[in-house]
Amino acid sequence: MKISVIIPTYKPQFYFKDCLNSIITQTFPQNDYEVIVVLNGCNEPYKTQITHCIEDNIDKANIKFIHTEKKGVSNARNIALDHCQGTYIAFIDDDDFVSPQYLELLYSKASEDTIPLCYPLSFQDGTKNYIPYLITGDYEQNAENGKCDFRKARKYFSGPVYKLIHKQIIGDRRFDCRFSNGEDSLFMFLISDKFKYVDFTTKEAVYYRRIRENSAVTAKRSRLQICINELRRIAAYSKLYFSSPLKYSLSFYITRILGAVRTMLS
Repeated sequence: MKISVIIPTYKPQFYFKDCLNSIITQTFPQNDYEVIVVLNGCNEPYKTQITHCIEDNIDKANIKFIHTEKKGVSNARNIALDHCQGTYIAFIDDDDFVSPQYLELLYSKASEDTIPLCYPLSFQDGTKNYIPYLITGDYEQNAENGKCDFRKARKYFSGPVYKLIHKQIIGDRRFDCRFSNGEDSLFMFLISDKFKYVDFTTKEAVYYRRIRENSAVTAKRSRLQICINELRRIAAYSKLYFSSPLKYSLSFYITRILGAVRTMLS
């Protein structure tokens, strides 16, 4: 198995089918990748809905369905990592979707020390107006240069999506379930001691980020909640960095700290 695609989901809506359909219609050979769907923190009617959706497409892809009563996207991803068989891991959020050549083009650029990055676009829920957003600028600035230092595309490392990650980079390390916000960035910093470079696909490999109200990203939090969470993240970043200062990038560590500070001040 060359690629494991991990899709965590919680109380999935119509967009889950869009996500799954985009994965099972890839140009990448069907027998070379698996899809692991993890439903977390909820039961019916979602469990039955997902089961029916998978049964309708079982002949189009290798799909595993895992259900856990424990809530949390980090927990769901960790469970999937414990079950995946692919050499490379692709994380996709259940309200997003990807272009047909996504896996094929990412795989063509991947290696043990290089993380391939796609062309990211966003759209407002309910529309089909695909537009650049925060991290698209990193693509535009660096894609023509080919393989380069991963720190030149550091905005991509706020989370695990948009990319393909070799399983050896992750190893037995997992997402920190103590965090409900910012755990994605923390995980990417955790594994950043195992890769050096990024490479960019053509614009045919697209990750479409859905912007919707009441998502985990857009949910409102109090100023106190934000400050407490970011201070905890700063402590976690610092513990990781100073435990192995020769393995982790100092400049990357500083950008993570500054990002947490900006979040508190914004």
